Order: sequence, then structure tokens, then C-alpha cells
Amino acid sequence: QVVLMESGGGSVQAGGSLRLSCAYSGTNRYNTQYMAWVRRVPGKDHEVVAAIGTGPEVTFYADFAEARFTISRDKGKGILYIQMRQLQPEDTAMYYCAASGRMSIGGQWSTPTFYTEWGKGTQVTVSS
Repeated sequence: QVVLMESGGGSVQAGGSLRLSCAYSGTNRYNTQYMAWVRRVPGKDHEVVAAIGTGPEVTFYADFAEARFTISRDKGKGILYIQMRQLQPEDTAMYYCAASGRMSIGGQWSTPTFYTEWGKGTQVTVSS
């Protein structure tokens, strides 16, 4: 059974930084071939913020995250990270860790529905 547990959320002022962590267990190299941070802004649909794939390692960033966020993974420790800088009020959302062992076709891994395993989320609130 795959378990994903996020931590590191909180409240920051605009321009601040946060690093979110996702400890994962019950996984193997197949069911975590792709991992992602997905957020849900109030009133909007889920969106993939950043994702990482292995074999070889590749990354994806949403346009809004490209210059400010960095996704990384420590396979030895079983932790997925996202470093978020220059946070803005519009980044306020629930952030979820997600994983998938599926084969990605045509960039599917950049979409929330591609992911089959989800954590419960951690709230990030950015004040102006």
C-alpha cells in the first residue's frame, strides 16, 4: 500500500519561501515512476505544479512555477520535495503529493488525472 504524507505547509508573506516535503512508503521503482506536486486553488481545478519522472530523470513545471519552484527527490530517504520561492497570494492552495506507475503518453504526466496515488495535502497560505 502506497502512503504519501506531505508536510511543510504554512502561512508566509508575499515574497517568502517554503519547502514542502512528501514522505512516501510502500512504494517501488514502478509505482513511483512519476511523482508530482499538485495544487488546488480555491474555486479552481487541480493543477500539476511540478512533476518528476525517472529512467532517465525528467522534470515538468507549470508556467507559473518554472522560474520560482524546484522539484527534487531523495530516493534513498523516500522523500519528494518542492522548494517554492517568491510566493504570491495566488499561490495560496492545498498542495498534494501524487504518484503514478503508469506509462505517460503525450505528456499525460503533466495532468492531475494521470496520478493514481495521493496524499492528504498540506495548506499553503500567502498573504499580501
